[in-house]
Amino acid sequence: MKFLISMIFIFAFFIIGCTAQVKNNEIEANEIENNEISGNEVVDMKLTSPAFKHNGKIPSEYTCDGNDISPELRIEDVPKNAKSLVLINDDPDAPIGTWDHWIVFNIPSTTTKMNKNEEPKGVGGKNSWGRTGYGGPCPPSGTHRYFFKLYALDTELNLVGGATKKELEKAMEGHIIEKAELIGLYKRQ
Repeated sequence: MKFLISMIFIFAFFIIGCTAQVKNNEIEANEIENNEISGNEVVDMKLTSPAFKHNGKIPSEYTCDGNDISPELRIEDVPKNAKSLVLINDDPDAPIGTWDHWIVFNIPSTTTKMNKNEEPKGVGGKNSWGRTGYGGPCPPSGTHRYFFKLYALDTELNLVGGATKKELEKAMEGHIIEKAELIGLYKRQ
């Protein structure tokens, strides 16, 4: 008899657990459906370039071995509640520590493209050469990774032109809605 009662309890817990799981799945499905209906579909922001693929080789045109001009960048699916964008391009493989190549903040959130060889609308931050504007890859040896990081913020930043990456990162704290990343590789011949 005890065995039969134990089996009934186990069966009851199994049914309750399955019912709870089905309800959780229904809630998740309804949330997804409601988000899609209300236009709140969750889509990841994207940063791409026609010049190179993610984890692909950066053409020398965009480096110190070429014309040292900025590549075209394309932006998709910026969150609707974003107030501004930030672009940070750095090289974590530099022998003296991360080297900042390009910093721009307060880029309009409606930006969908940064043209080749042009600074985007926004405010230039100070790179590791001590100037604003793009400075292309120029690794002293080996293959380096160049991270193009795009941040969507819920505010515009109260910083002046020439702000350092450290100052920028501190000002961005608590304001990042989403981040996209594009990595390019470069090795000098």
